[in-house]
Amino acid sequence: MLLVLCVDLDDDLGRKTGFSTPVIGREAVEEAAVALATADPEDSDVNVIFQGIHIYDDLDSRNESVEVAVVTGVEGSDVVANRTVGEEVDTVLASLSTGEDVTALLVTDGAQDESVVPIVRSRVPIDGVRRVVVRQSQNLESMYYTIKQVLADPETRGTILIPIGILLLVYPLVLIGIVFEVPGAMLGLTSTLFGLYLISRGLGIGERLDSTVEGVRRSLYAGRMTLIAYVVAAALVVLGGVSGRNTLHAYQDQASGELGVPLVLAALVYGSIQWFAAAGITTSLGQITDEYIAGRLEWRYLNAPFYVLAMATVLHAVSAFFLGEVEIAYLATALTAGTLVGIASTLTFAVAESRFGDGDERQRAGRA
Repeated sequence: MLLVLCVDLDDDLGRKTGFSTPVIGREAVEEAAVALATADPEDSDVNVIFQGIHIYDDLDSRNESVEVAVVTGVEGSDVVANRTVGEEVDTVLASLSTGEDVTALLVTDGAQDESVVPIVRSRVPIDGVRRVVVRQSQNLESMYYTIKQVLADPETRGTILIPIGILLLVYPLVLIGIVFEVPGAMLGLTSTLFGLYLISRGLGIGERLDSTVEGVRRSLYAGRMTLIAYVVAAALVVLGGVSGRNTLHAYQDQASGELGVPLVLAALVYGSIQWFAAAGITTSLGQITDEYIAGRLEWRYLNAPFYVLAMATVLHAVSAFFLGEVEIAYLATALTAGTLVGIASTLTFAVAESRFGDGDERQRAGRA
């Protein structure tokens, strides 16, 4: 048996006539078509239903086993509409009292209604799809639907519309530039915008920015300490840079000539290392806090702030020695102290992890 299925995805039939769907059988389908044509003569679904009746009559006249039905979805949501069409197809198939194999011929009015093809195919084999359009406007609805789908996709919309928009800005910006006697600047601004857009698309900067924003948003709602620690650390790094620059300027004012590269680096490090160390300790403590709250903290993670402190001590002593602020004995002491802090931290937490790590693992497994 061939089942002629007339598809009305947005349920114009039910909304405009009050017919209960699915509509099954030639007489019922013709009555529904007349009712819809009376309610809205310009509705393209009228042509779909009458086309289904025409196909039914043609096949029935040749004594072929055929049935016709109208299935509808809902207005507004393609996902819900497709699901509703699938349920109505199940109802139609259940009502067919035949022992023959059933195949379907879909009759639609455009590409939008044809989105139900996978839904119907999952329930009954499809012999074909017949698209019905008014001859004077052939392919108009398909073109409209395609444009609508392109504009509804954020990525495709950005890919197509943004370059076109930037190019369309060239002429008005040049006119503004002529008024202010800077046409070259306006043209350069437009070219820069277009170049930055192409570079961002090529490097995937937009996707990375979106993922970063999404990660920050999740961190805010999850109450992660790392986010606050990073903000504080960024402020400390800025302060460290300013302090290092001020220290460099102070030593340049004191010097009789130009400072060499080693002294410039030493001045920058000497003035900023304590701020950078504070930033490193802040971020490591924030990460440790989040790992502890999440139940993933391991003993070796606690090494991080001690390592930062040890490296900061060593760099401060080395830079101070180059600037003549300390004697070599202080440098040797600082180097030894930094090394001992790192070794002591590593050994302490390694021993702690070997002794208490198994118990922590059992506790985490029990919570899981």
